[in-house]
Amino acid sequence: MIIILDYGSQYTQLIARKVRSLHVFAEIFPPTVAHAKIASLRPSGIILSGGPASVYEKGAPQLPAWVLQLNVPVLGICYGMQLLSRGGGGTVARSNEREYGLAELRIRAKSPLVEGVSKTSHVWMSHGDKVEKLPPDFRVIADSTNCPFAAMAHKNKPIFGIQFHPEVFHSQEGMTWLRNFIFSICRTPADWHMKDFVSHTIEALREEIGTRRVVCAVSGGVDSSVMAVLLAHAIGDQLKPVFVDNGLLRLNEGAQVKAMLARLGVKLKVVNAGKEMLAALKDVTDPEEKRRIIGRKFIDIFNPMIGKSDLLAQGTLYPDVIESVSTRGPSATIKTHHNRVKEVLALMEAGRVVEPLAELFKDEVREVGRLLEMPADVLGRHPFPGPGLAVRCLGEVTRERLDILRKADAILIQELKSTGEYDKIWQAFVVLLPVRSVGVMGDDRSYDNVAAVRCVTSSDGMTANWYPMPPEILGRISNRIINEVRGINRVCYDVSSKPPATIEWE
Repeated sequence: MIIILDYGSQYTQLIARKVRSLHVFAEIFPPTVAHAKIASLRPSGIILSGGPASVYEKGAPQLPAWVLQLNVPVLGICYGMQLLSRGGGGTVARSNEREYGLAELRIRAKSPLVEGVSKTSHVWMSHGDKVEKLPPDFRVIADSTNCPFAAMAHKNKPIFGIQFHPEVFHSQEGMTWLRNFIFSICRTPADWHMKDFVSHTIEALREEIGTRRVVCAVSGGVDSSVMAVLLAHAIGDQLKPVFVDNGLLRLNEGAQVKAMLARLGVKLKVVNAGKEMLAALKDVTDPEEKRRIIGRKFIDIFNPMIGKSDLLAQGTLYPDVIESVSTRGPSATIKTHHNRVKEVLALMEAGRVVEPLAELFKDEVREVGRLLEMPADVLGRHPFPGPGLAVRCLGEVTRERLDILRKADAILIQELKSTGEYDKIWQAFVVLLPVRSVGVMGDDRSYDNVAAVRCVTSSDGMTANWYPMPPEILGRISNRIINEVRGINRVCYDVSSKPPATIEWE
């Protein structure tokens, strides 16, 4: 197995996911984990994650001495590289020219870590500090324009550091770097498979749940649908799946969800809560408050359905968790997730929340669904946020603004599916902005809403690039929205990546 020490990076679990995709088991621990614990696992290698801290700051998490005493290969990524550098006698300092996003990497020396890597390639950088002076026992093996020591290797030992993130989708040859470390350097066998996760999780759910009933929150998205089918395999009639129509869904989505899940043998109890949800959101414009209100209202609706011994199941994925609540390492909170409001956290403290997918990414969830023989059209749906259109309707959420947004979003999805673009895109949606603009419609002046179209490519949602939509398709989408949706007279296209932006606007 490969051990990953989590220094708080938003990408830590993504490292584990990439390692697992190579059929090698990986487990994450905080840097405070006991030496004896790791030694008992007999790992074939250790990866040090990135993190938001600066190694030279007071209280910054440090490199445990036992990491190098285990005499197994070590790979430090970003903050992990800086820890290795500083600990070995090098110098780390704040960089005058930060690197966030794509950078061109240049290979400067031979090493088993760069075997098969192109002389130049694009990698994903996300750092404000950098190594200014290598430790005496290390040599440089790659650089970039703003980073003279983008990758380093110990002269005699299997210890390596890289400033970029090979685990993210947009590092072109990131998997080659990870393969080299895992197979060529650590010599780890490829003997772990996702089917092991499915069988293990079903067994673990049966043991955890026992004879208790589980109230399952189903939205109709990929995550909750896979969760419901997985739980049905594990506990059968003990499962009570509930679909809440919170008034924040896409056009005709409620009926579509009910029909779709019926095909999978999951019979839903439908609760209509649109009026009370909109009433709770009245005059609210702050995105964090929207999420908190929706999360609290979700629990208010579910509480009457949950008996004293029942459990609540949620289709939470790991990107939701690591952006909202620190898990194993000192990660930063990016935004509050609706499944992590205080009411849910209280249920978690009481041991009454079941989240069988909480350590998986979207592509892994789809693989679980395939192993459960779920249909491709269900597994291929674009992600949809738990708070629904509330976080795509910027500013106040009203019935009128939601109706405008629903119609525009439906046009976007229709056009993407009719042109074959839908399956090329990770996520596509329309955002209604709290902005109005002057326009000319016919011979009259108009003063109406502005909509933004957001289409991104990704493999896991942790990083994303805007999709280069063919201009003729983008033009048709814009024309249809403006002509067919009363209340919108201007359409913009979002061309920002994640990071620095997130995929959703709120």
